[in-house]
Amino acid sequence: MKKPWLKHYEAGVPETIDPNRYSSILQVFDESFKSYESLPAFANMGTTITYGDLRDQGFKFADYLQNELKLQRGDRVAIMLPNILQYPVAIVGALHAGCVVVNCNPLYTPRELEFQLKDSGAKALVIFENAMTTLEKVIANTSVKHVITTQIGDRLNFPKNLIVNFVIKKVKKMVPEWNLSGTVTFNAALAKGNSGRLRVPKLTHKDLAFLQYTGGTTGVSKGAELTHGNVVANMMQAFVWIKGQLRPGEEVIITPLPLYHIFSLTANFLIFSSLGGLNVLITNPRDVPGFVKELKKWKFTAITGVNSLFNLLLNEESVKSVDFSQLRLTLGGGMAVQRPVAERWAELTKCPIIEAYGLTETAPAACVNPMTNTQFNGLIGLPISSTEVAIRNDDNEDCKYGEVGEICIRGPQVMRGYWNRPDETAKVMTSDGFFKSGDLGFMNADGYVKIVDRKKDMILVSGFNVYPNEVEEVMITNPKILECAAVGVPNDHSGEVVKLFVVKKDPSLTEAELIAFAKANLTGYKCPKHFEFRTELPKSNVGKILRKELRVPVAEVAGAGGLAVVGGKRNAA
Repeated sequence: MKKPWLKHYEAGVPETIDPNRYSSILQVFDESFKSYESLPAFANMGTTITYGDLRDQGFKFADYLQNELKLQRGDRVAIMLPNILQYPVAIVGALHAGCVVVNCNPLYTPRELEFQLKDSGAKALVIFENAMTTLEKVIANTSVKHVITTQIGDRLNFPKNLIVNFVIKKVKKMVPEWNLSGTVTFNAALAKGNSGRLRVPKLTHKDLAFLQYTGGTTGVSKGAELTHGNVVANMMQAFVWIKGQLRPGEEVIITPLPLYHIFSLTANFLIFSSLGGLNVLITNPRDVPGFVKELKKWKFTAITGVNSLFNLLLNEESVKSVDFSQLRLTLGGGMAVQRPVAERWAELTKCPIIEAYGLTETAPAACVNPMTNTQFNGLIGLPISSTEVAIRNDDNEDCKYGEVGEICIRGPQVMRGYWNRPDETAKVMTSDGFFKSGDLGFMNADGYVKIVDRKKDMILVSGFNVYPNEVEEVMITNPKILECAAVGVPNDHSGEVVKLFVVKKDPSLTEAELIAFAKANLTGYKCPKHFEFRTELPKSNVGKILRKELRVPVAEVAGAGGLAVVGGKRNAA
C-alpha cells in the first residue's frame, strides 16, 4: 500500500512513535506531577488546582477505592459528572487504583444508564446529585455496590462552594429530592482515603484503561476497550504532531466539551496534562454569555470544539471583545466544520480551525491536518504518526486515489475490541489488522483524506451519534404508534436533528404526546425535533423500511468539511 502522506513528515513530525516510552498512562501522569507540581492543572468557577493538588487528591481517591471499597485491579468504576474539578481527580484516582474508567453521560435516561452499568459490570459509581433520581430507578438492576455522590460546587473554594451549591439546589432547583441509602460524598471519600496504604499496581500496555461506550449499526451500545497502550500511543501521536506549536508548562486550553467524550478526554485532559497545561473547565457551555465571560478572564492559547459551538460563539456579540491574541491552536472535530464558520472564526481570532478525525475505537485521533495550515481546506487531514489509512472497497481491496471507499485504520491506538462482544469486534476488524470505520471517503494523491458520505444510517447531532434503530425501538413502544422511522435532517445549529416519520395506530395520537414520550425515554440530543405523520412508510420487497427514501441527501447535511463523531463510530480526534 502506497503512503503518499509520508512526505509531509519531513517538516518535523516523525513517521513513527515509540509507544514503549511509557508503560502506562500512570507513568505519563507521574512524570507531569514531578515536572509541573506547582503549576496550575485545572480551573473551574474561580478555583484552580495545581498538578501537586491533582496528584494528592487523586491518590486519596485511589486509596479510598482500594482500601475502603476493596476494589481490585481491573474492576470498573463509572464516572457520571459534568466538567467540574471532581472529574480529573476521579480519573487519576481510579486509574492509580488499577481500575477501569467507565465514562457515563450525565444526561442519560434511566434506560440508558441501566444498560451501560449492567453491561460494564461497574462496581462503583461517582455521580453528581443532579442525576441521583435517574440512578435510584435502576441501581437495583445493576452490579453497582458503591455510590459516591457530589454536588457541583463541592471542590470550589470557600465560600463559592456554598453559594454554587445553594443556588443550584435551592434557587434553580436542579437537584430533585432523592433517597438512596449507603452513599458517601466525594469529599468524605477523599477524607477517608488517607490511610497511606495505597499500592499503585504496575500496569502495562495490555491493561484496560477505559470502557468508552459507542453505538453500532444495530443501535446496541458497545464498550470500546481502550487499553493503556492504546491511550499512551494516541497521546504520543498527538503530542509529536502539535509539539512545534505548543510550549510545555505554558499552555492554557479552554475545555467546553465534556470530559466523558473521548475527544475532550484525550485531546484536552490527557494530552495537555502531559504538557503541563492548564485546562479551564467550562461546566455549561450552553450558557453562551457566561461562556464568553469566562473566556475574557484568560489569555488562553488553545481551544477545542465542534462546529456548532464555534458557531454559537461567533453569533454572540460579546465575543468580539475577547482577547484572542495568545490563541495558537483551535482544534475542531466531533462533526463537520462548515467552511463559513471556519472562515469567520479565522477572521475573528486570526487562528484557523485545524480539523481532525478519529473514532472512539481509535482513542480517538487517526487523521489531523498539519498545524502549519493557515487556511481551512475541508479535509480531515493526514494519517498521524504510526498510523496507516487505507480506502477499501467492499471486497477489502485498496481503492485508487480519488476513488471512494470505506476508511480503514491501522495503528497502536486501535482498540482491543468491544467489551464482551467478539462477534461485533469481528465485524469491524480486517484480517490484516485494519479497523473499518464505517465512513466513506477518498484519499488524494498527497495523502489527505476527505469524507464524502456515511456508510451507515447514523445521525449526527452536534457531534453526537444518534442511531435510528435505538430511537425507533424506543418510540415504537408507544402503544399509539404502528410504525416509525428516524432519519437525520439538516439543522443550522447542530448540523442535523432527528426527524421521526410515524404511522398512527391510534388516530388520537398527537405531536405533543410524541414529544413528551421521547423526552421521558431518550437523552435530549436523541429526541426527534420534527415529526411527520404518514399513512404508510416506504419498504423494500422484503418489508424493510427504506430510510434512504425518507432521508435528506447526506451531502446537503455534511457541508464541506470532514465528518467525525464524539462518543460513537465516528469521533472527534
